[in-house]
Amino acid sequence: MRFDLTLSENPFPPLPSVLDAVNHTLAQANRYPEFLPRRLPRLIAEQLGVRADRIVVGAGATGVALQIMQAVTAPGDRMVFATPTFDGYPILGEMTGLENAAVPLDSSGRQDLWALARAVDERTGLVVVCRPHNPTGTVVPASELKAFLFGVPRHIPVILDEAYVEFLGAADTLDPVQLIDRYPNLLVLRTFSKAYGLAGLRIGYAVGHEDLVRRVCRMQLPFGVPASAGAAVAASYAARVELGERVLRITTARELLRTALRRSGIRVPRSRANFLYLPGADIAVRLARAGIAAKTYSDGSARIAVGDPAADAAVRRALGGRGLAASDRRLHREDSGLYSVTAPAEPE
Repeated sequence: MRFDLTLSENPFPPLPSVLDAVNHTLAQANRYPEFLPRRLPRLIAEQLGVRADRIVVGAGATGVALQIMQAVTAPGDRMVFATPTFDGYPILGEMTGLENAAVPLDSSGRQDLWALARAVDERTGLVVVCRPHNPTGTVVPASELKAFLFGVPRHIPVILDEAYVEFLGAADTLDPVQLIDRYPNLLVLRTFSKAYGLAGLRIGYAVGHEDLVRRVCRMQLPFGVPASAGAAVAASYAARVELGERVLRITTARELLRTALRRSGIRVPRSRANFLYLPGADIAVRLARAGIAAKTYSDGSARIAVGDPAADAAVRRALGGRGLAASDRRLHREDSGLYSVTAPAEPE
């Protein structure tokens, strides 16, 4: 394959200042990191304006999600989530003995929060909502999310997966501190893998009420967070302006590619992440024939990472996307009833 767009990776390497900080820690790689992480939770807590006892860290968002499942559920509990979703959830659910209660997306590729609410019962041990959603990139409105959270019984933990939150516009971004203050059963899950471009370092965290975080921290792996994680996060926070410029480059490329593909007849939903979902029975095949690896679904649709100019151009050629000079107001209407998809469990 010429381009691998399967894992919604950031196409850019870490910023030079971040690489320098990480390389400095490698000179002490013969030394163990902290037995239990202290520095990294403090760094993140300072940025969010909370106490460090409201932060739990781990090996990417996936590692933290596993800690949460191990801490707050028991084998046989049900985990409610939308489908398709990030493959990690059904996989981790099977690993921890949970029964996966998957609720189909609505006809527009959005999470049906009311259907999720109806799926919650006395056997439910955990609920997951993604914002933006993976693989469609759609965003549930803040008012609907808050109404949904209000209706979930307080003894049932909820993960709000915000792996792609940095790609949201200001109008769609929610204050995680206000949310956890209002909903003590909520854990807001984030990662440094996507916008920050640190997928290979495996750095994730969740913020929540201190009682809930304390339970999750009991599953913290000793020596499990390397010193490079704290160095990379500190340097990334210091390079906020440069990171913002990179996010802008990616989101601009996303919109240009989406417009071109919609012009060619592919009904691509509006994404608020660093990927596009491409519905269609032959999309995956057409991409593969052009040497483009994508995250594929059983109905022939695909999800592709965006932002690499050469890869974006290859996708446009493979799928017949034309230029952007001509105006077409139809491209900017949000259609309803876009598609319905199902996805096999496949690790990301």
